[in-house]
Amino acid sequence: MRTKTATLSLIALAAGALASGTALAETKVGVVNISRLLQESPQAQAASQALESEFASRRRELEAQQKDLKAKEDKLQKDGAVMAANERAAAEKSLREGQRELARKQNEFMEDLNVRRNEALGQLQRTVLQEVQAYAKSAGLDVVVADALYASPSVDITSQVLAALQARKGAPAKP
Repeated sequence: MRTKTATLSLIALAAGALASGTALAETKVGVVNISRLLQESPQAQAASQALESEFASRRRELEAQQKDLKAKEDKLQKDGAVMAANERAAAEKSLREGQRELARKQNEFMEDLNVRRNEALGQLQRTVLQEVQAYAKSAGLDVVVADALYASPSVDITSQVLAALQARKGAPAKP
């Protein structure tokens, strides 16, 4: 009786394996390189340019302030030996305050830039994800794998999705 039960169990397992193997063979898989899409898409380039133009004036302002402080520091080192003690102390205090102010502004700038960069990256990721999903549906793919360790060129859909992103660059993102 045990032999009969074991044999029936093995037959059931084999039938299940064959059925799942058949279903697996019919599954259409695509692989996409997300990092390439995030770097090469026109949406990524537009977001990068928008960030650059948004923060360019503040960056120039900080660079000018840094240059001004460097000039004050050089002047203090050059003329410090011939300055009166109170004049030298006032110049050193002014320099320290300027350096603290610059450091504070640089920290604010970096925080604001990082927040905006993360917002832009989030929007870009949503756009790329939507495009990958739209392409997968139109191509009849069952599964799309992101950043596989290895994928044959026959299942890599990165170029097709990138072409779709390029074609759509003027169109707004679909919700």
